[in-house]
Amino acid sequence: MISKLVFIIGLVAAASGLVSPPLALALGLAFGLTLTHPFQRESKRFTRYLLQASVVGLGFGMNLHEVIHAGRSGFLYTLLSISFAMAVGMSLGALLKVQHKSAFLISTGTAICGGSAIAAVGPITEASEEQMAVALGTVFVLNSIALLIFPPIGSALGMTQTQFGLWAALAIHDTSSVVGAAAKYGAVALAVGTTVKLARALWIVPMSVGTAVYRGAKAKIQWPWFIAFFCLAAVCNTYWPAGAPAYGMLSKIAKIGLTVTLYLIGAGISVATLKRVGHRPLLQGVLLWLLVSVGALWLIRVGWIAL
Repeated sequence: MISKLVFIIGLVAAASGLVSPPLALALGLAFGLTLTHPFQRESKRFTRYLLQASVVGLGFGMNLHEVIHAGRSGFLYTLLSISFAMAVGMSLGALLKVQHKSAFLISTGTAICGGSAIAAVGPITEASEEQMAVALGTVFVLNSIALLIFPPIGSALGMTQTQFGLWAALAIHDTSSVVGAAAKYGAVALAVGTTVKLARALWIVPMSVGTAVYRGAKAKIQWPWFIAFFCLAAVCNTYWPAGAPAYGMLSKIAKIGLTVTLYLIGAGISVATLKRVGHRPLLQGVLLWLLVSVGALWLIRVGWIAL
């Protein structure tokens, strides 16, 4: 009863619009690490759909021309970062003697878009529930850390909003955490981070197809349809200005939805999750994430990666 009450209070606070995304995540983590989640299964299902709906809603605050420019400019960086993350991730997995499927899932989640990529390729690789849980747990723990520490690091280094948005899109796993960190940094960072991250998320499709072909699998590929709806929302905002009042409201609701999503993600991380992850997969995930994050930051700072 206490767990339900505390969970609901935190949920209401996250949905109030008065709580920032990082604070919502911190509240969720505080709950998940100290109390038993009363709606674990329902929360996971709802979180997935709420995140997708929130991303679509954010499209109503974007200009289509900016979306296309950022996506096109970030294509090469995304391709190179994905290739680097997959190669280094699998090498680290072999070095640390992590199970091959777990290492592949962690590498894919780091390279593309966290939990969404893991959920897409997991069934294709015929990964067990335990292997899926290990990969998801690793990614979610690192997502939580990134969301909390990236904005202060960006401010300390004097990064512009464009630089920070690009760094967040290339170095943070999940779309929700990218958007949360970028929103904390500023409106321009949010626009850049969201568009480049969604362009990165599109690689779920070729990764899923390539994995299925390699394994000869017949599992159903999960297509990221919400990205198409995000672009459609940007089209509406760009070419039908008459709906501006409604677009502004939808964009605001989407930001609140994202905040609630982060609270739910944090609440889903428990002590049991951390124990289940184990030290080897977590070490693989941490080392890979540090290499990707620091590498992307350095390249952006010296001007080799820019929009």
